Amino acid sequence: MKEAAGEANLTVIAIVLIAIVAAVATPLIGNMMKGTAKKSCCLESGGKWSGNNCTDGGNGTYDAATYQDCINGTDNK
Repeated sequence: MKEAAGEANLTVIAIVLIAIVAAVATPLIGNMMKGTAKKSCCLESGGKWSGNNCTDGGNGTYDAATYQDCINGTDNK
């Protein structure tokens, strides 16, 4: 009987640890996905991603309106 109780306790501990890892990892992955979407929108609009901002980058093809439209579209998903 002691073995069964020990196995049940280990199962509970494993489930709790999995829940903790999932609770920590979910926001981190969400933030990474949002950052990647912003970088992608910047490149699509002809900009250069630098310092957590989208800038012209000196190539003359950057369109701020396209970038904002893209960002607004990804925020709604």
